[in-house]
Amino acid sequence: MKFLLLFIPLIINAANLNFELFKKESNEKGNTLLIIGGIHGDEPGGYFAPAFLEKYYEIKSGNVWVIPDLNADSIMANNRGLYNDMNRKFSTIEKSDPDYDTVTKVKEIILDKKVDLILNLHDGYGFYRNKYENAIFNPNAWGQATIIDQEKINGLDKFGNLDEIASQVNNSLNNDSLFKDFHSFGVKNTETKFKDEQMQLSLTFFAVTHNKPAFAIETSKNITDLTHKVIYQLKSIEEFMNIMHIKFERKFDINSYDDVQKKLLDFGKVRVNNNIVFDLSDIKNYTKFVPLKENDNEFRFEHSLGAYKYIDGRYEIYIGNIKVTEFYPQIFEIAKADKNIKIEVDGKVIEAPFASQIDIKKEFKIVKSDYRVNIIGFSKSGLDSEDDVLIEEKDIQDNYSVDNGKTKYRAEFYKDGKFYGMIILNFKKEKNEK
Repeated sequence: MKFLLLFIPLIINAANLNFELFKKESNEKGNTLLIIGGIHGDEPGGYFAPAFLEKYYEIKSGNVWVIPDLNADSIMANNRGLYNDMNRKFSTIEKSDPDYDTVTKVKEIILDKKVDLILNLHDGYGFYRNKYENAIFNPNAWGQATIIDQEKINGLDKFGNLDEIASQVNNSLNNDSLFKDFHSFGVKNTETKFKDEQMQLSLTFFAVTHNKPAFAIETSKNITDLTHKVIYQLKSIEEFMNIMHIKFERKFDINSYDDVQKKLLDFGKVRVNNNIVFDLSDIKNYTKFVPLKENDNEFRFEHSLGAYKYIDGRYEIYIGNIKVTEFYPQIFEIAKADKNIKIEVDGKVIEAPFASQIDIKKEFKIVKSDYRVNIIGFSKSGLDSEDDVLIEEKDIQDNYSVDNGKTKYRAEFYKDGKFYGMIILNFKKEKNEK
């Protein structure tokens, strides 16, 4: 099992959590695009799109740096800014501000000499139009727009023509198949230096005033389908990559709604303390009696928006602003295992490490060892350890499954009162079975 693929992580302390910089770099020299998502925690199109790009794109020439979760605390809270608006802190910020470390570090990344262009991803209200049509479609709206702070950066030859680039991106989007005709994109020039004091405090204005071309992509909050917003964001990003001569391949069909939605809902796995693993894509709303340490538990997510918080004696597990599940701990001393577990699966003996999942067609038996084995949901009188027993799916109470599909069950291993690890037993259904 592999975790956290295809990136070079840079862990940075935020107020309570970290954001990560994923460097997707090719072997061919070229321009570097920096994509920043999640500066506002209640704009999921702005952070699920870069997380999708991090996972499903391969960069063949040039480089793409991705920050999906800049404001991680606010993302989990589905709040624009738990510590006030982070996108109004790029002119000045006090050291006492909870966002100080985050803003300071992302400024350093923006100013990195290798970065050629910056995209800041958002969801905005309404649908931007040059002329007033109604309360939703008007010049004051932000949704379905590429935002620039000024027409161009004078004296900058490389990508300094902001209006021309934004217009090219929007023309490409509007000439492509929109889900609805009224989803069309426009270019919104805020003329920040002269007309918008609030935007003078923003990330993109900080960038352009330091001769770094920067744009905001705003999909509409009035579009409620997250898949639609993610596709629009990705198509915008792809057009920027084309303009920058960054070659890429994607592992999906961007014009297939079903394909994108399926991958969007694949939340991956979480590994806990390196001896427990859960698949988050179909996990139940909560799991009780999870063997954990009293504190300092380590959670590692496959998904770049994976995060957790501890509240009222339980761990809440999130992918972006979606609370996926809750873990209610049972406190144990954790010990490290030095060998794999032998399990007879459908008549064949295999070895499985802790924090893994094994697929079973019909039956399994955990080979006798010096561990005490507890199969959660299985019970047979007279057994102190539930190994050396041939077990079928019908022998386990399905209300103890860890997934909504009722196919996955926990096998836990103990010795001398210490918890060593867990293996997930997955009774894999054949394709013709319901």
